[in-house]
Amino acid sequence: MSITTESELIGMKKVSEVVGTTLKLMREYAKVGMSTKELDEYGGNILKSYGAKSAPYKTYGFPGYSCISINEEAAHGIPSEKKILKEGDLINIDVSAELNGFWSDNGGSFVLGKDINNHQPLVDASKNILHKAISNIKGGVKIADIGYLIETEAKKYGYKVIKNLAGHGVGKSLHEEPENILNYRVKNNRERFKKNTTVAIETFISTNSTIAIDLSDGWTLIGNKGGYVTQHEHTILITDNYPIILTKSNGIWD
Repeated sequence: MSITTESELIGMKKVSEVVGTTLKLMREYAKVGMSTKELDEYGGNILKSYGAKSAPYKTYGFPGYSCISINEEAAHGIPSEKKILKEGDLINIDVSAELNGFWSDNGGSFVLGKDINNHQPLVDASKNILHKAISNIKGGVKIADIGYLIETEAKKYGYKVIKNLAGHGVGKSLHEEPENILNYRVKNNRERFKKNTTVAIETFISTNSTIAIDLSDGWTLIGNKGGYVTQHEHTILITDNYPIILTKSNGIWD
């Protein structure tokens, strides 16, 4: 979305604060023994309290207010009463919503309780890579160059990237142009980030896989070669300098 008026900026700031706050509160609410359905309903009630509507439900009819992916699930995990959180689980929560005609998107992976399965290094790499990628985005920068940075940084940590999941434009709908802000470089992509536009930048950092594939439920994605995937995501406003982090209320870098 291209921000052209003060009211548009205010609208994006409001919805971004809502999804960021919801993500933060859901992360803090997650406890061992809780189902992902209970965690999702908690988040859904927060969105409703602000008058916001779940973006995946509204756009795609997703069976939940948020995507909650556990352990080997790479993305789009369906909240379920049968999925019970355990000590050391790798959890990803992705929250996106619409409020007053504006849409925003954010997400983050974390380890529940003690890191008994040694997932924290992957989580930290994903957070750090997102921070470095966003720090290098401004008007005129090639999208492909940010993809190259993300993949190069992942390799430095000893990890891979998921190549068929991507960041995207956001604002007047959940997914807008540019539709594929990939985690690797496509050499023939000459598209550049544009000043005063809002985009969702997200990392998909992996231990083993490079492609996310569908499970039979039609939503949940797992890695094509197994292992684990972490995701971190902010909606940002691109400027001539450091971007404005619209979803900073999620605290994923705190």
